Amino acid sequence: MSIDEQVLPYPIPNDAALDPPPEWAELRGTCPVAHVELPSGDRARLLTRYDDVKLVLADPRFTRQLTAPDAARLTTDGGVFNSEMAQFIPDGGEGHQHWRRLVGKWFTAKRMAALRPGMAQIADDLIDDLIERGAPGDLRAGLGFPLPVYVICDMLGVPAADRDRFSYWSDTLLNLTRYSKEEIEAAQLAFFEYMSGHVAAKRERPGDDLLSELIAAGGAEDGGLTDMQILVTGMALLVAGHETTANMIGKMVAMLLADRSRWERLLADPSLIRTTVEESLRLDANSGFGLPRYLPVEAEVGGTVLPKGTTVVCSMAAANRDENAFEAADRFDQTRSPNAHLSFGAGAHSCLGQALARTELQVVLEVLLRRLPGLELAVPVAELERVEGLAVGGLRTLPVRW
Repeated sequence: MSIDEQVLPYPIPNDAALDPPPEWAELRGTCPVAHVELPSGDRARLLTRYDDVKLVLADPRFTRQLTAPDAARLTTDGGVFNSEMAQFIPDGGEGHQHWRRLVGKWFTAKRMAALRPGMAQIADDLIDDLIERGAPGDLRAGLGFPLPVYVICDMLGVPAADRDRFSYWSDTLLNLTRYSKEEIEAAQLAFFEYMSGHVAAKRERPGDDLLSELIAAGGAEDGGLTDMQILVTGMALLVAGHETTANMIGKMVAMLLADRSRWERLLADPSLIRTTVEESLRLDANSGFGLPRYLPVEAEVGGTVLPKGTTVVCSMAAANRDENAFEAADRFDQTRSPNAHLSFGAGAHSCLGQALARTELQVVLEVLLRRLPGLELAVPVAELERVEGLAVGGLRTLPVRW
């Protein structure tokens, strides 16, 4: 049976930690709007071509209303895409733009530049701890995971000492197949109660942080956000602000060490750090689920008419390897510029925190190259293991020596 006649399991199974499943290239070539079965057993359509993914992510007809009665459920146990909480942040139009303007003030290039020295200090301190514990060490646990958590906790004014709880709550919200419905509901309730208490405390004693500023902007009637929107924004940023970047730090360093000539090139020419970060983001073959969208009207994509009620999954990672969008798309080119990858999405819903993620990834590379120039993988690439069962992709561990 040819691939365009099959219903593929999704996410497409893949053992290789850093390489894409072979089906991606085949789908882009012959079946750009594929039939897939989600972990829930429900059916959806998968997009793998660059132009199609970019179009859908920017097209307001494709909504985030994944709780609609006829929308495909990603899982039977709930999680971030099917959460009722997501409904408190406006899905589109002026309401969504208003929310982005209020929150986006904290993610400007100017503010990121101001955060850089503090990020570099955190990275230096974490590497001190790594060196003290001795090689080999786990770069994911020692640097990749804690650094973005410290940064986002600081931005939200929440204690970094609670980071193990945040990690568990994030994982349950990003669940595909790892946690039960009971575990997810209990974790979401605990997370909600924690953030409610935190927002209430900020109301009493404001600080120099994002949540205090959102509270100071007043309620919805004053041009600000409702209490529930502030609370859900805090939860969303805590999850998004550490999980994806923490995983990306590990994957980026693994990609550079898997072919160590890439690392050597950066040592010789650190001015390539920025373009290397972008190319790592583009070639990340283990980015997780992708972005689901729900279609409340009929629409055409990639020459296929999709009926009203279709759920579409956009694979940005597959689209980022489209030969029609990138020359030598499968080659890791550390000088590639411009690099219009879709790793942060596109259009009105593109990732709000992309300047923060880029800054963290650049700073981590700067500090690692300076502190641990002899860094290398402590296991063969084939032994690196993927994170399984969550909507985000990553490596379970990244064993390194120096």
